[in-house]
Amino acid sequence: MSYEIVFKTEADMPLLPMSLGSTLYNKTGSWRYVRPIYRNKTSPCNHACPAGEDIVTYLAMVTEGQYEQARQTILQENPFPGVCGRVCAHPCESECNRAQLGGAIAIHSMERFLADLPAPRALPRLEQRDVPDARVAVIGSGPAGLSCAYQLVRSGYKVTVFEALPAVGGMLRVGIPSYRLPRDVLNAEIEGIVSLGIEIRTGMRFGEDLGFEDLTDYRAVFLAVGQQRSLRLNVPGEDASGVTPGVQFLRQVNLGQEITVGPTVAVIGGGNTAMDAARSALRLGASDVAVLYRRSRHEMPAIPDEVEEAEQEGIRLEFLTAPVEVLTENGRVRGLRCVRMRLGAPDESGRRRPEVIPGSDYTVDVDTVIPALGQEADLSFLGDRGQVERGRIAINEAGVMSRSPSGADRSPQGVFAGGDAATGFGTVAHAIGSGKRAALAIDRYLRGQALEGFPPLTAHLRVAPRDVDPTVVRFEDINLAYFSEEPRTVQRQRPAAERIKGFGEVNLGYSEGDALKEAERCFSCGVCNQCDTCWLFCPDVCIHRLDSGAPSAAPGRQAYEVDYDYCKGCGVCAEECPRAAIVMEEELKWRK
Repeated sequence: MSYEIVFKTEADMPLLPMSLGSTLYNKTGSWRYVRPIYRNKTSPCNHACPAGEDIVTYLAMVTEGQYEQARQTILQENPFPGVCGRVCAHPCESECNRAQLGGAIAIHSMERFLADLPAPRALPRLEQRDVPDARVAVIGSGPAGLSCAYQLVRSGYKVTVFEALPAVGGMLRVGIPSYRLPRDVLNAEIEGIVSLGIEIRTGMRFGEDLGFEDLTDYRAVFLAVGQQRSLRLNVPGEDASGVTPGVQFLRQVNLGQEITVGPTVAVIGGGNTAMDAARSALRLGASDVAVLYRRSRHEMPAIPDEVEEAEQEGIRLEFLTAPVEVLTENGRVRGLRCVRMRLGAPDESGRRRPEVIPGSDYTVDVDTVIPALGQEADLSFLGDRGQVERGRIAINEAGVMSRSPSGADRSPQGVFAGGDAATGFGTVAHAIGSGKRAALAIDRYLRGQALEGFPPLTAHLRVAPRDVDPTVVRFEDINLAYFSEEPRTVQRQRPAAERIKGFGEVNLGYSEGDALKEAERCFSCGVCNQCDTCWLFCPDVCIHRLDSGAPSAAPGRQAYEVDYDYCKGCGVCAEECPRAAIVMEEELKWRK
């Protein structure tokens, strides 16, 4: 059908030339040599999380008020959100792009907020599938062991956990004071894990009460024995009365055993165990507590927040100093002889090596000494059945224990190892991630699937992975025109003068308002959160919203489609995207 337009006079004619017909016939997409692609990349927080949590997703859910969905997102990967929300070293925050614009997102505080929700939580089960009728033994009920057991039992396996101590929890229970990790929080999360059907047998020390020969009914074994033994000072006098190794001291404190602390205490070391021991000694009645560390504050491995809180409570930090002798009188501590240190060239850890300053000896009067130089695993139970390297159980990339050359013919099959005793990472989150990857590897092993090519230890695996580009979004990829500098929301704390009177929790967590405010600061790096910026700016109106029925807080879902018949490939959408979730790719790649 055609139309004829007639202008009777010059006055009827338009001032400018105009088209009164459709231009849909002109498919301008044929001009394009690059096309926009919606591609979710990896946010730096997700990439840095040793437990493999999908942080960017649950933060987006919080902004929509979908708190329980957010909590379930964490629980898919980590059964200890209440624990990690309190004691994790939060390496995710060190990598957060928000750090350069108002401070990193307080991810651990957000995790704690979700874990502490009053509504009863149901631990998520995996989609039911056929699994081999196999039993798995887990040795150790710390974060690695329970994480492994949790993922295995959710998959349908029968799991028995053996624990040397009379109570479940490993170092979570006996190594972390209750002012950081309240026992009701720990108990609730452990009870939730065990309620899934895990058999627990306490008072069973591996190598004494049972051994590999007692586990023949189990198709796979996961060794998660932890590092329960303090390193020695190796100085004269350290066996005197009044010297208590840090791990032993904290075990006595956390199990409620009787312990005597003098008025003047020296804690040797710079890690979290040293901070915990010093702060616990203060709460037990010591009037003067000092932490002696042979390097500077910059090299301290302790969580910075813990160091700051210790100083608030009146604990003195003595840097660049090291004990060379425990001074005794009648077999009991009366002081320390120390030397001053200076920092030299970096050692194998990357930290500058401490060197003694000649002639710098001095003495200090103390009546209690707590060495907290680090921990090691007691691996005597292995004998010649497993290989030990640098004080740790040797494992391959899939976590399978390496056989000792001298006892290869007696080494059992299907033995995996993880946690601090195998990886040496030494954090709760790393242990949880180690247990999870062991569960995934054991599942493959029991199904008869190859373990070659299993991702390396540095890959933080997910039980519920999303299809994402492994490219990590950096700060320079973010379009800062869409974000303002907003300060980080700080957790509330009990005053120092009040908290040192007992072992009540120091940090009080977020209110709902705090949590919403903090979640809204998130850039959602590399993950589309349906902000509509691309739809608004497209000059050819060829980006269309999709109504898939999915909640708006499901980051990464396909929320838009591009009409490539008319998209010219101008790149405005990719340039304007606030969070680098659109890439431009060569057209020829898509036309092949």
